[in-house]
Amino acid sequence: MDTTDKYIGRLLDNRYEILEKIGTGGMAVVYKARCHRLNRLVAVKILKEELAEDADFRRRFHTESQAVAMLSHPNIVAVYDVSKTAGIDYIVMELIEGITLKQYINRKGLLGWKESLHFAMQIAKAVSHAHSKGIIHRDIKPHNIMILKDGSIKVADFGIARLVATANTLTQESLGSVHYISPEQAKGGHVDARTDIYSLGVVMYEMLTSHLPFVGDSAVSVAIQHISSIPLMPRDINPEIPLGLEDITMHAMEPKLAARYATADELLLDLEEFRKNPAITFEYALPAMDISEPGITKPVPSPAEIANAELPKNAARPAAKSQKKGGILGFGAKNQAPERPPSHAASSPSRAPVRTGGGRANYRDNRKKASATSVMIAALGGLVAIVLAVLFMWNYILKDMFSPPVEYIEIPDFIGEVYNDIRQNADFSFIISEDSNFSEVYEAGKIYDQNPRGGTRATPGDGKIVITVFVSKGKRPMPSMPNLVGQDYRAAQNAINDINNDNPELNLKLEVALVPVVSDSITKDLVISTIPEFGESLSPNTTVTITYSEGPEIVTVRVPDLSGYTLSAAKLELQSRDLVVGNVEYIDSDEPRDTVVFNTQVGEEVPERTAINLQVSNGPPETPTPEPPEEETPPPTDLPSDPDTPTPPDISVDGPRDPDTVDALPAV
Repeated sequence: MDTTDKYIGRLLDNRYEILEKIGTGGMAVVYKARCHRLNRLVAVKILKEELAEDADFRRRFHTESQAVAMLSHPNIVAVYDVSKTAGIDYIVMELIEGITLKQYINRKGLLGWKESLHFAMQIAKAVSHAHSKGIIHRDIKPHNIMILKDGSIKVADFGIARLVATANTLTQESLGSVHYISPEQAKGGHVDARTDIYSLGVVMYEMLTSHLPFVGDSAVSVAIQHISSIPLMPRDINPEIPLGLEDITMHAMEPKLAARYATADELLLDLEEFRKNPAITFEYALPAMDISEPGITKPVPSPAEIANAELPKNAARPAAKSQKKGGILGFGAKNQAPERPPSHAASSPSRAPVRTGGGRANYRDNRKKASATSVMIAALGGLVAIVLAVLFMWNYILKDMFSPPVEYIEIPDFIGEVYNDIRQNADFSFIISEDSNFSEVYEAGKIYDQNPRGGTRATPGDGKIVITVFVSKGKRPMPSMPNLVGQDYRAAQNAINDINNDNPELNLKLEVALVPVVSDSITKDLVISTIPEFGESLSPNTTVTITYSEGPEIVTVRVPDLSGYTLSAAKLELQSRDLVVGNVEYIDSDEPRDTVVFNTQVGEEVPERTAINLQVSNGPPETPTPEPPEEETPPPTDLPSDPDTPTPPDISVDGPRDPDTVDALPAV
């Protein structure tokens, strides 16, 4: 485990635990992770930090990813979730256990045409489904195509190429993708569904020949060839390719948009017709190219780059401008389609048109119009003819005179034979390939592929000729019902969906019916039983019934109106109805103290043991006792002034006058 990676061990959104790093792309880093909610392994693609800093890019990242998440097809890697947490933008995808088609081609080399057809049809189905949802891949290449252990394929990264295209130019970093881009992509023009069809054609070309149609020292030089060169015909590299399959491949790689397959469904239709009848042909001829395609607005390579770029000499014949307006013809006869037998297909002209403008007659006409250069070319051509004649005479006449004859054995075609019937052949030593697999076509024990192919000549030497054979294991057995009892019913439902996704070639289409039942003994949401039962074989279109617990039966009680009850009486009433006293709040009220003023959920049907909240009176407020008023002392009576009357003594009183003192005054 890479402990230096800051994401290893992190838990995103409290759900996805990052376990290990499994890949890096131009836009994101891919990690293996565990989803703790559904207890399954997933792939988490985390957007690189330098791209995450661009708010507009992040917005389009989420928009594109959410659109792709709507795709649901057995040949497309599923997108489960798109999220952002703590500044980390990421996509959660299906974790694929397998290798890329590029790795498979590198390991095996040349693929048989039957195997190539098998892969091409699955890729075309994935592309067709995405196009029906308005999503164009823009980067179909073997690196984005995964091969599972059962031989099925899944296409990854739908919708992501549009984002990468905004950040990259045709540099050495994009060399892996530029081998598969369409001419309109190389010119910076409008891109539609036909772009994916061209790229699929290049993938088919590589599977059938183990060569890329165009190679170069830089991305720019390869892009120029897609625009202005004609590739070798696949049968020039591998003559064992059926004519019809070559027609389909080159029709998909048609440089002119108007002449290419218009839809993936058209391509699929031809592939299906060829699968039913491998002898069929489609009358496809390589056309003259016209780089003045309408709708091209922004060429990516500059004129200086085009002028200075070196084109490879071993992969394609560069196209030269015809003297006829708008035409480009390739050098040499191999640029033209080989002679075809009469077509066995009742194809419509729109799907399998006979191409014109690139035929040999046109090429000869243009050659006749050459002036001084034609003399030199003729001389060189004569010299080449002499050399070829000498080589021919040496290989087929003179060589046998000076060397002993070599014995050749033509390898029979063992496909369809029972392995046990042919393994004792005295001339051959057979090895059963480890890649042998199930087959819906060939019975168990029969050979469905071989290497070398039948019809190939080989020299026995001092021993037997070794042939690797692929022996069928018979039809793939139907999966059995897993043990789901005791699991959460949602996880059980996902397990059935996983069986559908893990066996796309069986087309099971299993459905799930959920049946909740009351149970006092089984925990809520856990599965009680299933139909079919554990271990039984699952058949296509079966409805799996999952019965799960919804917990004990719920008894409801109507809540009474307790207004006017004393608190103690209200408690007794609630207990008698299997209800519980909740929060008791005292409030000011004119009701006597401890009288219930209000209770919650009056008249409602609630489950037993529900808590009912009460509001209880504090009692009426107390009336205050009035205080007696203070008595005022009457003022003293004024006496008449008499000079003969003695003045009473001055008595100072600081409070109410004492009546005894007043009474002690002498009377007048």
